[in-house]
Amino acid sequence: MNETRVEMIRQRLEQALSPASLEIIDDSHKHIGHAGAASGAGHFTVKISAKALTGKTRIQQHQSIYQALADMMPAEIHALSIKVLQN
Repeated sequence: MNETRVEMIRQRLEQALSPASLEIIDDSHKHIGHAGAASGAGHFTVKISAKALTGKTRIQQHQSIYQALADMMPAEIHALSIKVLQN
């Protein structure tokens, strides 16, 4: 199921931000038994480089990513770690 979620995350971020590079890591296995993961939603790390994020503050970058994934929160994504890489 998380492979499907990874692909959903990829599609939404590619459509919204046209990243030069994008890596999505499923960290769900590290959170088995975590109360917040009981619903079945996953834990993910996103490493992204995109011109659309250049010149924005860290908060603005994160807001852009969360906005692109809003329909997946919190039902599909319980936790998201974001690392914005320089272009």
